[in-house]
Amino acid sequence: MFLFSRKQTSMEKEIFEQQSIVQGILDAYVHDGNINIDVPSGINDVVFVASGSSYHCARYAAELLGMIAHIDARAIYSSEFLLKYAFEDSKDVLYVFITQSGETTDTNSALEKAKEFGVKTLCITNREDSTIWNSSQYKISCLAGEEASIAATKSLTSQLLCAALLVLKLAQNKGFDISHYIRDLNDISDVIAQAYELHPKIKDFAKFVSKYKNIVIAADGASYALAKEASLKIKETSYINTCSYILGEFMHGHVALLNNKRSLLIYILNDEISYNAIKNLNKIKENYNPPICIIGDRTNQVKSAYNINIDCTKPIIKTFGLLVIIQLLALETALKLGRNVDKPHGLNKVVK
Repeated sequence: MFLFSRKQTSMEKEIFEQQSIVQGILDAYVHDGNINIDVPSGINDVVFVASGSSYHCARYAAELLGMIAHIDARAIYSSEFLLKYAFEDSKDVLYVFITQSGETTDTNSALEKAKEFGVKTLCITNREDSTIWNSSQYKISCLAGEEASIAATKSLTSQLLCAALLVLKLAQNKGFDISHYIRDLNDISDVIAQAYELHPKIKDFAKFVSKYKNIVIAADGASYALAKEASLKIKETSYINTCSYILGEFMHGHVALLNNKRSLLIYILNDEISYNAIKNLNKIKENYNPPICIIGDRTNQVKSAYNINIDCTKPIIKTFGLLVIIQLLALETALKLGRNVDKPHGLNKVVK
């Protein structure tokens, strides 16, 4: 049981609904070692199309498909997709459109453009009565329930799990043994619970983060999707200037941002830290000396001002715990700065 000493915001309430939502998704779609979602057969190439937080889900799913199913995949912003002049219309290509509301204008327009070429389409959405749901050949419902806060939290977590189930289903269709992944899914609830238990520590971390005007959030590999989401969540709720980078790319000129003395570097680590990451972080420390904070496993090879971590050795499962940490960090940073997290200035939610 979690006790709140202040009036609870919708964003906070929805963050703490995620443990039960995850279990509901697994109960609905996973039975007897099988993923019970309808997808076309013979898929060897997947194009994910989305915007905002949904794009971060798409990017992560594309990484998973390559790792688990050995299927070529990539993520494209909906607005960029609309500028494409050529389509891969092979029978083995699946176009996946991800939108929380099902009414995201550019994502729906992208779907309609894709349909003109007769390609296979699938949507992942939280609204079964939405435009995108009715327009897609194949569909997956996120089952997250109404989301009142503008910042996507439970809708994104449910999207991410549904996307992971899609990846596993496609891998299963190609003959891969996914039994160990299915067993691991039962641990998601536990890692989310671990993230909830870290709430007091995250509040302390948020107090530290709120003092900075510029925040760089870096990661490598599949974790980069989490870095992008962390940057967006803090930016849209706190109005702090945040940016996200793949750490190696950050070293190519972008690192000059750290000449601003009021800059903070947060590194998100979802797996073992690489030699190159250690080298780059220590070079940053030596040349610019910003506070470096790590969300993920602590490493004694990099001196960090703060470290928030979850005890989990399975990167895919750990992703869900790190995502909740990111959401709580954005929430508490914004509240520390006196922001209205449910109604950030100038932002509107298309459909709850």
